Amino acid sequence: MEAPNASHIPPLNGLVLAGGESRRMGMDKGLIEYHGTPQREYVFNLINPLTVNTYISSRPGQIGGSTFPVLEDTVFNLGPLGAVLTAFELDPTSAWLVVACDFPLLDREALLQLLESRKPDALATSFYDVRAGLPEPWISILEPGIYSVLQAYTARGKSSLRGVLEDYKTHTILSKKADVLLNANTPEEVEYFKRILQPPSTE
Repeated sequence: MEAPNASHIPPLNGLVLAGGESRRMGMDKGLIEYHGTPQREYVFNLINPLTVNTYISSRPGQIGGSTFPVLEDTVFNLGPLGAVLTAFELDPTSAWLVVACDFPLLDREALLQLLESRKPDALATSFYDVRAGLPEPWISILEPGIYSVLQAYTARGKSSLRGVLEDYKTHTILSKKADVLLNANTPEEVEYFKRILQPPSTE
């Protein structure tokens, strides 16, 4: 079988999902610092060298005066899926590396593994969350072909990206480090991740 022609592989943009209301957290997840910088900026800096264009997604008016490229939602009432549809509205012919800002242990190695495992002829490439027994939608490469699928899906009143990944049996891989799929949704979880990420004392 002939190898796919690299010229037919869609370019890859990046989207940092940071527009959630963080009700359970009680604070903006994108502003929490695990690595000495706001998490949305930390994730941006992880993704940006690996993509053509990278944006931080936000609700309208949520982020003001940022030096980072911000993409405000134009599709509403769909949670993070609205941010994904907004990204495809901006550039429907590129693939999107979509990463939520609430994975404190995510690192460059994990993202490189995802990129190296990318299947452009699939609708998406995602990590498989063994704990949940499901694809992890919020660290995924979404190919251009998924855009029309998502439009049809939301037209039926549905808003689960994970549901689409399941229904269409998209490409999934096992992370070499399963802990990168752990996310922080509560203040207690934030404190846990800060403790394990804190550099050892030199005293």
